[in-house]
Amino acid sequence: MSEGGTTLVRNTVLTVVALVLVRLVAAAWTPLTFDEAYYWIWSKHLAFGYYDHPPGAALVIRLGTMIAGDTELGVRLMSILLALPMSFAVFRTAEILFGGKRIAADATILLNVTLMAAVGTLIVTPDSPLLVTSSFVLFFLAKVLESERGAWWLAVGAAAGLALCSKYTAMFFGPAIVIWLISVPKLRRWFSSPWLYLGGLVAVAVFSPVILWNADHHWVSFIKQLGRSEVTRFKPTFIGELIPTQIAFATPLVFTLGVMGLYMLARREGGALASRALINAMFWVVTLYFLWHSLHARVEANWFAPVYPPLAIAAAAAANAARWERHSQRVADFCLRWASPVGILMFACLVVQANTGVLTGFRRDATVRSVGVGWKTLAANIEATRARVGASCVLAPDYGTASWLTFYLPKDTCVIQPTQRIRWVSMGEPDPAKLSGKLLWVDEVRASIQPYVAETFAKVERVGEFKRMRGPLVIETYALDLLERPKRPVLDNSPPPELQ
Repeated sequence: MSEGGTTLVRNTVLTVVALVLVRLVAAAWTPLTFDEAYYWIWSKHLAFGYYDHPPGAALVIRLGTMIAGDTELGVRLMSILLALPMSFAVFRTAEILFGGKRIAADATILLNVTLMAAVGTLIVTPDSPLLVTSSFVLFFLAKVLESERGAWWLAVGAAAGLALCSKYTAMFFGPAIVIWLISVPKLRRWFSSPWLYLGGLVAVAVFSPVILWNADHHWVSFIKQLGRSEVTRFKPTFIGELIPTQIAFATPLVFTLGVMGLYMLARREGGALASRALINAMFWVVTLYFLWHSLHARVEANWFAPVYPPLAIAAAAAANAARWERHSQRVADFCLRWASPVGILMFACLVVQANTGVLTGFRRDATVRSVGVGWKTLAANIEATRARVGASCVLAPDYGTASWLTFYLPKDTCVIQPTQRIRWVSMGEPDPAKLSGKLLWVDEVRASIQPYVAETFAKVERVGEFKRMRGPLVIETYALDLLERPKRPVLDNSPPPELQ
């Protein structure tokens, strides 16, 4: 490696490490989202599957809390650190596909400054490990291309299996790989090679515990997630939400470079056919599905995580491997020069806003309900009320509230969501003695009492109301009701909608 190449690699490593350190600081400061608290509970009761997703997020959280404890940093630690191997995979993929360390370095940094990578590894969801595993699927496919050795298909299968254990979106990798092989004549020989099919068997073997869990639970997770593809109505307004959110999650300058790179690849410029076809297949198969999905249902911004590694590589190729006209070249140069500062600034502003609300003058924003700002103070008030009235267990109407309560109330406090019991099957049934005495119902203040409460308990007494605050902003007001004399079993074990 030349001296210039060594310096470039060193600077890339230092940049990625610095970005990871910034995320770790933000992780320690920012309260958990309700989904993170939910997945943290999963991590305390590990299983091969859950009602909502495979176990990838739970395993990532479990590893982090083993190191840093049951804290916000502990929950997020391993997810953030996984950006390091993700960056290695993207660097090597870009280097193999398009040649040279400059494209590889730019692709790595461009990916890391997107909000998808910065926030997507800070806030732990199933998309966090999916982002990492999809990077390795792409890397191992590049190794198949570079080495022409069939054994790399086993690595592809292992990475794809791990991706499936993170989120079922990874099933689109199969069609993407088939399209890639068909579109490149010299790669079609793999269809007659046992290595390709052995790689598929490895993927199935890695994923098989999730399949077996679903088989033992009436296929509920598969039904729930794959049922999203069912078209019940067309509502194309959702696509109007999708495009702006992806511009924000990619950050505008990386998004612009990515679009330029995809256009360049479509013009059959900037690299060999096999390289261009691989980036196109891994990007467009997932993207086209979600574009179609957005015609009838909302697509959350983070669902696009697996397309970001190929998007970042396309963006780097646009900045380094394309021949643009003068105006387009100026745009590419400007985007490359300012993508990192803009991305870092956007991330910093988002973290500050989520924690304080100062950037909107303490008014509401999109983060205010999902990030648990104010929950530590709220939980202290709830615990004081629970102790005062002598309640043996705290009940919550939804999984988000139940999860926040479990995380922020004192350890070993009995917290239960009495409905949607399928969400908690890995925990087992709670101690009946905990449900036989006084119970404390915690819910947002509503105009009327919840049907579950009215139908289950003969006595309901309001014992407190507390506000969840972010600075001067009231996010929610919670009512605390003392429940006594149940008229029927406290736990509602009705099957979930998917099984009715």
